[in-house]
Amino acid sequence: MTQPFVVQFDPVAFHLGPIQVHWYGLMYLLGFFFVAVLGEYRRRRGRLPVSRDALGDLLFYGMLGVIIGGRVWYMLFYYEGGIRWIWTDPLALFRVWDGGMSFHGGLLGVVTAGWWWTRRHALHLFDTIDFVAPLVPIGLGLGRLGNFINGELWGKPSDLPWAMIFPGAHGEDVAWAMAHPAWLAPLQQFGGLPRNPSQLYELALEGVVMFVVLWLVSLKPRPRYLVSGLFALMYGCFRIAVEFVRLPDPQLGYLLGTQWVTMGQLQSLPLVVVGLWLIALSRRAPTLPLADVPAPA
Repeated sequence: MTQPFVVQFDPVAFHLGPIQVHWYGLMYLLGFFFVAVLGEYRRRRGRLPVSRDALGDLLFYGMLGVIIGGRVWYMLFYYEGGIRWIWTDPLALFRVWDGGMSFHGGLLGVVTAGWWWTRRHALHLFDTIDFVAPLVPIGLGLGRLGNFINGELWGKPSDLPWAMIFPGAHGEDVAWAMAHPAWLAPLQQFGGLPRNPSQLYELALEGVVMFVVLWLVSLKPRPRYLVSGLFALMYGCFRIAVEFVRLPDPQLGYLLGTQWVTMGQLQSLPLVVVGLWLIALSRRAPTLPLADVPAPA
């Protein structure tokens, strides 16, 4: 086996004086930027009957939904020590460097923000969600790229040709090799165990594949619920599949007394059900006509 690629990047993209700009935060900013640009592109083609200012409000509230929903959900389901932080250390909610964000919470945050915005503009919720759904994979893919640059959320040991070494996993590498002696030789040879780059799998599936499929499907008006249903179905299936080769969160481990069920799989399974249900609803749903967009001054 040849020397695997070692994932060891500087997590700081650049400095602005004393301020460090991290790649992960930069990925979030790039994600919001591209969502705004493509969202305006879709609005100008009549895919949502609102003004540019109204779209800006939707994207701003959606951004807040991602941040607040993602952080709160992480603290409720993934934070080490359970939910005791609510009464013992409530400020932990704001220490975003301690832990992280959850996609499923961010998704609920976006849906909640969309529901509130939709009521103000007298639209159907799923016309709004169908409009936003093709834009979300951009942020998902960039977020997974940020995880890869940070060398986090790695996968299980593997002898695949594209397996990579993550120095941050060295402690787990040693423990794995002690429990599975066949991996002692690669550990000694490379100084670490080659692992599945599960972040890149998710970048490809949840980012690239989902964006291409949803964008192509939504190039022309579709029945209500269809695009949202495809988003939920694809994300649920892709996330469940990748979790089989990705290590679970160490503070949680595997669930239900198994060696393969993870929290990510349990929380993604409802998305598969919801996706199938929405696609079924779309068979009898109306199609939103293209809106008249005023010519630019």
